[in-house]
Amino acid sequence: MLPDLLPSMRSPAKRIRAFVILVALLLTAAPATAQVTWRMTTEYPENNISGIGLVTFAKRVSERTNGFVTLANAFDNTLKISSGEMPRAAADGRIAGGDAFAGALSGIDPVLGLSTLPFLVQSVDVARATNARARPLYEKAFAARGLKLLYLTIWPATGLWSDRSLAGAEDLPTLNLRAYDANSSAVMRAAGANAQFLPMDAAIAGLKERRLNAVLTSGDGGAGRKLWDHLPYFTAINYAMPISIAFVRTEAFVELSEPMQREVLAAAAETEQSQFALLANRTTENYARMRDNGVKIAEPAPPSLVAALRSAAKDAIAAWEAQAGPDATAIVEWAKQQ
Repeated sequence: MLPDLLPSMRSPAKRIRAFVILVALLLTAAPATAQVTWRMTTEYPENNISGIGLVTFAKRVSERTNGFVTLANAFDNTLKISSGEMPRAAADGRIAGGDAFAGALSGIDPVLGLSTLPFLVQSVDVARATNARARPLYEKAFAARGLKLLYLTIWPATGLWSDRSLAGAEDLPTLNLRAYDANSSAVMRAAGANAQFLPMDAAIAGLKERRLNAVLTSGDGGAGRKLWDHLPYFTAINYAMPISIAFVRTEAFVELSEPMQREVLAAAAETEQSQFALLANRTTENYARMRDNGVKIAEPAPPSLVAALRSAAKDAIAAWEAQAGPDATAIVEWAKQQ
């Protein structure tokens, strides 16, 4: 077609028209800018609060970037990458990022275990304020490992799922219990239970094989995995209001243009607000679903049981403070006064 254009370039008008056609041809031939797809994962189901967060984030990112950035989400640990393994999997390029339970990340930095400290926060408002103060520390811990924090999700309060009714502290030694991080495992052992830190997949396997008869998790975590199939009792001990943290590999984030980066961060901020709003009615909804499936809920928990756990928690908190440093300790001391 280019030879056909050359004779027409003898007159000014035809030269202009030929130039326009030539530019159009070049633009048509130029390859379109490739879309970016981030492979993200969580070890929790899609209907769990962490799964809902990834679904929401995917929708908002796609809308804000007009489909330039999309998420390929994997739920229920289909990729066989537990929360504690996600930072390494991101660094290795197996995933771009994910939503990880923060307690399982405390091995890479103690500050990431702040939200799972026992009996530190007892309300949504205090949990939100505590995590707002700790957020710069979380961001620093992730940045040191080449990861970009996107948003936080606060979980409903942790309780004890069990195969029997718990009348008091004397029942703790009867429990072979799954704990969700090193701190909670230490606390439960100190209180008399036989506890071990396990990812949820391993906990489900332990329940099926009857090696476990109790699980420390929220109503949300248990309802998402239908723990009532094995554990028809839930004791609302209000152990903690832990968080999960959504993140992406820093390298993947900085490859985006600055306008795209701003849109992704705006989508993350919107997701965090949406997740917090979800929390307002989440416990009530979970309890209704649990009762519909035959779960007997003990609320409030037996006083002697809570007293035993609170007493056992003191050493774990002191040990964490010694490792986490003065900035993190100051946040914990602030939370204790609320």
